Amino acid sequence: MTATVIIVLAAGMLVIVIFNRAVRMKTLVAEAASGIDVQLKRRYDLIPNIVEAVKGYMQHERTVLEKVTLLRSEAQRAGSVQDKAAVENQLSAALKHVLALAENYPDLKASKNFLDLQSALIGVEDELQLSRRYYNGTVRNYNILVQSFPGNLVASVFRFKPAEFFEIEYATERRNPDVKFT
Repeated sequence: MTATVIIVLAAGMLVIVIFNRAVRMKTLVAEAASGIDVQLKRRYDLIPNIVEAVKGYMQHERTVLEKVTLLRSEAQRAGSVQDKAAVENQLSAALKHVLALAENYPDLKASKNFLDLQSALIGVEDELQLSRRYYNGTVRNYNILVQSFPGNLVASVFRFKPAEFFEIEYATERRNPDVKFT
């Protein structure tokens, strides 16, 4: 009889430990997602400044600038991780295009304001990459917990679902945007 009680208590303790670990990991995933959001907000705040700095020099490139502005708005409204990643991929490509076009405007490239904005964007892109990496690492750890035995049993009872990775859609987009002007 005491062996049965010990087994039941041990099983109960195991469930509690796994449940608490799943809650902790889920919270870390949410924190990591928040870190990505912070960096994306910094990026979104830079975009209007870059567009304004470039606008005066690129009168005939207006459609490119309008696309960046539109994608920025869409990215801010994106809800799920997958939606956010899809729009972010498009926004990164559009920003790369704007910065590549800036190569054709020597006065723009020499502008201190533009150079400062470009430097800030490089810093944000680096921080964004680190935030995405941290997020995906926490998602990996959380998903391993809720998909492996015995965690999967506890996860199914308490409805813990695997989280989505923040993935880049195209292989060519798997590197940071090249925003260097030399």
